[in-house]
Amino acid sequence: MGAQDLAYVIYTSGSTGEPKGAAIEHRNVAAFLCWAKRVFSAEQLAGVLASTSICFDLSVFELFVPLCWGGKAIVVDNALALHDLAGADKVTLVNTVPSAISEMLDLGALPPSVRTVNLAGEPLKTELVERIYETATVKKVYDLYGPSETTTYSTFTLRGKKTKATIGRPIANTRIYLLDGALQPVPIGVAGEIFIGGAGVARGYLNRPQLTAEKFLRDPFARGAKARMYRTGDLARYDAHGNVEYLGRVDNQIKIRGYRIELGEIEAALNRHPAVRESVVVVRHRTADDPNPSSNPKSDRQLVANLVFNGSMFASGRELRSVLCQTLPEYMVPAVFVPLDGLPLTPNGKVDRHTLPSPYDGLFQSIHDYVAPRTESEELIAQTWREVLKFDRIGVHDNFFELGGHSLLAARVAGRLRTNFNVDLPLRRIFELPTVALLGAEIDRLCRSARGVTTPPIVPVRRDDPIPLSCAQRRVWFLHKLDADLIVCAGR
Repeated sequence: MGAQDLAYVIYTSGSTGEPKGAAIEHRNVAAFLCWAKRVFSAEQLAGVLASTSICFDLSVFELFVPLCWGGKAIVVDNALALHDLAGADKVTLVNTVPSAISEMLDLGALPPSVRTVNLAGEPLKTELVERIYETATVKKVYDLYGPSETTTYSTFTLRGKKTKATIGRPIANTRIYLLDGALQPVPIGVAGEIFIGGAGVARGYLNRPQLTAEKFLRDPFARGAKARMYRTGDLARYDAHGNVEYLGRVDNQIKIRGYRIELGEIEAALNRHPAVRESVVVVRHRTADDPNPSSNPKSDRQLVANLVFNGSMFASGRELRSVLCQTLPEYMVPAVFVPLDGLPLTPNGKVDRHTLPSPYDGLFQSIHDYVAPRTESEELIAQTWREVLKFDRIGVHDNFFELGGHSLLAARVAGRLRTNFNVDLPLRRIFELPTVALLGAEIDRLCRSARGVTTPPIVPVRRDDPIPLSCAQRRVWFLHKLDADLIVCAGR
């Protein structure tokens, strides 16, 4: 049996949900085993917990690494039942996914004999790393990353209690490239797609030549005409120290008002908040009756963050927005934050983005302390906001821009309020006074100074109707007429 012969075929659904078999050769596995021997000592491999199904490639580490280098594989049906196992005190290394180790900690099922924990398959939050180290007996926590098509693991890092969350650097005989759409390397700090080259790259997909050609490309950065690299579809960037920071899936890249946005980057920033357990960011059309933004590419779209919180912990939309503004540009901060008990999943365990609830059904308002309009002015302002922002309910302390407003919508609001109240309300006042309460107080002051001004009912204004605008507002209006995607959130 030679190095080029087939060792196994492992099936993975990926993001499409259609199973495809990655054909792994003996040379791929041999390279992986040799790396593991260099990283993990005989003491660490003395008792490796083997609880993963052989249909999942984490089992390649759990079974073959200890058996090839003189260790022991301790086989159990379920890692969560480890505390009931007679030989639990022999386990020295646990190799699993973050969600499983979290449950083990909750159940007190992690034996004191465990000195090393390997975690892969899901993003690993710093808070979980800290919980693991709090057991006092665990000395090392490794964060590992790699698709089945590149033989289990392709990058790794030893995570400390307070270290930044990254997936580290390539394992031995492996190359990681972060490339743009033209397959050119991206600079440090810029997001790019992960391509993996080296000894772990599989033969391809079994009986899927077209898909193999799409995913397994010639490696232009390696010596040899036969060198190939695997296109993962994952998004990452290099930090200042050369470590790879995982961001999400490339197919989550969207464009809003001319800005190209990586949804995975927003999710990564949200997941760093201690109150957030999981997050999924999607794009929604502002109106509830048109949930498909792709049906109208020039429509007014907004980012919506769906959140699952950690136990009893909670963070308001205002708090999350403030935190995100410290690390993300304003146009990448979601307009709406929707708290959920759990994320909907497809039959293969992926997040089902198509069945996420609409943010316009009242869930959004539940994260704010709603205060109804108290004066006629506040009621008229709130009504204008409801019509422009397409919300059923607006409280006096809700922030116009936190609700998804931007400069174009602010110009519409200012124009309607000038007409309805017959006051001189500059556009900049919407930015300076972004709540109904603040704006209502200002309009009341303007009305009192004007004496005798009435507040007629709001009359719907069509987009094509002339609206009295200042020079700056005319420019905003003209750009919107030309192409709504050219409008930027200036002044936010």
